[in-house]
Amino acid sequence: MLENKWAIRITVVAALLAFAVILLGAATRLKEAGLACPDWPGCYGQIVVPHSSHILTKQTLDPNKAWAEMIHRYAAATLGFSCLLAAILILKQRRLPNQPTMMAVGLLILLFFQGLLGKWTITLRLHPLVVMTHLLGGLTLLGMLWMLVLRLRHTCWNDFTKQEKKLRLWTAIGLVFVMIQIILGGWTSSNYAAFVCPDFPTCQGHWWPSMNFSEGFHLPLDTNRNFAGGQLSNDARTAIQISHRLGALATTLYLVFLAWKLQTVSKKITLRTISLVLVTLLVLQITLGILNVIWLLPLFIAVAHNGVAGGLLLTLLTLWIYLSQNRYTIYTQRSDKPGISNVERQQDTGCIGGDTG
Repeated sequence: MLENKWAIRITVVAALLAFAVILLGAATRLKEAGLACPDWPGCYGQIVVPHSSHILTKQTLDPNKAWAEMIHRYAAATLGFSCLLAAILILKQRRLPNQPTMMAVGLLILLFFQGLLGKWTITLRLHPLVVMTHLLGGLTLLGMLWMLVLRLRHTCWNDFTKQEKKLRLWTAIGLVFVMIQIILGGWTSSNYAAFVCPDFPTCQGHWWPSMNFSEGFHLPLDTNRNFAGGQLSNDARTAIQISHRLGALATTLYLVFLAWKLQTVSKKITLRTISLVLVTLLVLQITLGILNVIWLLPLFIAVAHNGVAGGLLLTLLTLWIYLSQNRYTIYTQRSDKPGISNVERQQDTGCIGGDTG
């Protein structure tokens, strides 16, 4: 099977960079450094953080926060270049078998909008809807890059039984659960609702504290305010935090069920291994979430919480794309005599990811 080797290498690098950018973005938010450089793409009009604040007029320079923000931007720019290069290499070799050209085009479109969201995060001064969408876009970009890696490598498993193929639907539902939980986590972070419940499993000493769901999940359209530090009432933030906890409970129950299905339906060692990885990441994620509450959101634990969420997403995507595969065999035309065409079966077989792109 012919492989687009350079595209594979660059896409792997881009996926690693996407994961790093997600972690850097989380660290930037947790350090409250999102507006440390109030302009974009530079920092106070410069490509690097200025040495002094004599050129500043409205905001005092905090070098530590400014550098945290700029390092995030440098990494994001490198990621953008890597994605662009990977897409070009895929499109250039589009005549090779099973090249995911449509996914490459989709990657470029997503990259463009993600760049706009990065700009709007600053210019709209941490608008919660933009911040949450930017986080979701980053994880979507990571997922798409990982899917490209799997597709480009033509990794193929043995044929699945009918019962194993049904696991694809259960996996898709699991992906929906995880994405909804990621959205709730992004909404919690962008509205500074992580500190509102300093106890666990209760919140403010109650199992069902005073909450305002209508305010908590109202999408603010006012772009003239600075949303740093949050604008919602305590009851609204409590509603967001409780929703995040309930979502975590629902997601945990479903993923445990999915892992059980993988263990009972299939005897394939790879599917069973994925179920163990899924449970391990799930236990780790729950532990990190509880520690975030008890220890009041320490930087390392909070960043790791974002990273494990990405790991859960990639695990489910890996399972889904492999369950979506269909085997194919390459045939070429061979002519032994003038005017006579024969079909020669090649020994190499591969996999195409169904409707995955």
